[in-house]
Amino acid sequence: MHKYLRAIGFSEIKKEELKEICRQIETHPAVQKVSKDSEGNEFAELSREFGKFFGITLRGIYKEDNKFEMEYYYPYFYGTEISSHEIAEVERHAEKEAYAGICDEVRIGVTLIFYLQNVADYLAVSKNRGYMNLEEGIILGGLSLEGKIILPINKSEKQSKLEKNQMNKRNYLIAAAREGDEEAIESLTLEDIDTYSMLSRRINHEDVLSIVDSCFMPYGIESDQYAILGEIMDYCLIENEMSGEWVYELQIMCNGMNIAVCINQKDLLGMPEVGRRFKGTIWMQGSIKYQI
Repeated sequence: MHKYLRAIGFSEIKKEELKEICRQIETHPAVQKVSKDSEGNEFAELSREFGKFFGITLRGIYKEDNKFEMEYYYPYFYGTEISSHEIAEVERHAEKEAYAGICDEVRIGVTLIFYLQNVADYLAVSKNRGYMNLEEGIILGGLSLEGKIILPINKSEKQSKLEKNQMNKRNYLIAAAREGDEEAIESLTLEDIDTYSMLSRRINHEDVLSIVDSCFMPYGIESDQYAILGEIMDYCLIENEMSGEWVYELQIMCNGMNIAVCINQKDLLGMPEVGRRFKGTIWMQGSIKYQI
């Protein structure tokens, strides 16, 4: 079974129970999307919510007799806000009709790779390359199996504004450096040297979490899993209507980027509050929002 079922409130589900849930989704899907896949088959996504913004999606093909043949399923969690306005490239996984979205997001400093949720939408417009450029942005949502709540760094309003200005300046320099601007490259190099010097000095008598406000970095060997640390902007506790388990939905601000995270209440250490920080690992999912 998919290990991230736990994140949406199915921590104790049995194999037979999961089969029954999949059968119910197949016969009575709440959302059904159909398109032609890369091999010309009638590809379908059948979904059902078990709480606000989270649920299970089945993917497969419809045969000639109009019978659905499931290839695989996955638990999903939809974010609510656009996280990035960068243009995303989409690549198909080798073993099945699943896709990864890839974009260069300057705010996090690494290439962002996420598991694409709206594959049927992508397939429907993929042959019209002009339409593919009409992207409004990427909406990210992450499923987490472990996380903890950390107190915020004590900062004044003046310090917060200064950090925001410095981040905007750094993002501008990174964008310029990618275009080959030598002055921007030199400025970033000097800034990194200063940052390393400051960290080396402060780490001797301070905890690293009192120095690093937020971070976003790849985790493990799978390309769409990340370790994040960010400020909680909003949160809510929602019950899985079938299992009765409770899950937290957190809106995280990480390196200036909005990321929605879903985690089982059992797996979150501490009590979330607006202004506190979330530290944990996530499986990054995302959908590309196209202009209508």
